[in-house]
Amino acid sequence: MLISFGLPVSGAWAQPAEVGHIARTAEDLGYHGLWTFQRLLVAEGDQLDPVYRSVLDPVVTLGYAAALTSRIRLGVAVINLPYLSPTYLAKQASTLDVLSGGRVDLGLGTGWSAAEFAATGSDPAPRGRRTEEYVAILRTLFTADVAAFDGELYTVPPSRMRPKPVAPGGPSILLGGTAESALRRAGRIADGWVSRSAAGLDDIRRGTQIVRRAAEESGKDPDAVRIVVRGVVLAGERDDARPLSGSIEQIKAGAELYAEAGVTELFYDLNWDPLIGGPDADPTAARERAEELLAALAPV
Repeated sequence: MLISFGLPVSGAWAQPAEVGHIARTAEDLGYHGLWTFQRLLVAEGDQLDPVYRSVLDPVVTLGYAAALTSRIRLGVAVINLPYLSPTYLAKQASTLDVLSGGRVDLGLGTGWSAAEFAATGSDPAPRGRRTEEYVAILRTLFTADVAAFDGELYTVPPSRMRPKPVAPGGPSILLGGTAESALRRAGRIADGWVSRSAAGLDDIRRGTQIVRRAAEESGKDPDAVRIVVRGVVLAGERDDARPLSGSIEQIKAGAELYAEAGVTELFYDLNWDPLIGGPDADPTAARERAEELLAALAPV
């Protein structure tokens, strides 16, 4: 199982110097990748977790990290696809892939925030059809000399998009979701599945089995399907419901449970720690706590 790390995108530690320092240090320590997530806004009166109250843009943050690193992979888990056209995201992802030398992983979801749907003039429905068309457009824009698409929800007239991504076939596409239909779709049309922050270990086991079975039924190698998990780290007091809580030894032991469940990549994410990613956390204390955990959890 590959070990990666969540970049500072939320709260007190999401500052330019810390983003750069974490990115460079994670690369030096041998982490496989860096991951971000998307949150546009929080509606007045919504009682969302503190992690969502102040969030950097995921693609811009990855571009910043790309300029400061040379080897570590760069992923977003996830961009909510209804918020922007597939052609626009294809241009962004291709540009980031070119500038980073082919290091991009693109996670996609369909979103859940009514406020963000309203603010972006978007509608996730029909989720299945929308996702199918969106992925098909990304694929053709990444690879075809002349790309064209005429679907129920999206249209791309015969066009050329340059530059093409550096990675053969374009950035790896991962799909989120928890419903069986979404999990099967990830196995069938994507390169893999990326879990949500609230997923428990049983959810990961179930999702992994469904995704791989759907891939096999579609004629794909189930062992080649990527299973990427955001591992919410809460160092300190042990919570048996959270495998990545407690002492460093307990957190590492929890990571082994994900490996046994068939996960191919786990990224430790500190943004959900209120002492690090909380908007009111002390920036100095947050930085010191994050850097200590980054070093302690580094892959061997």
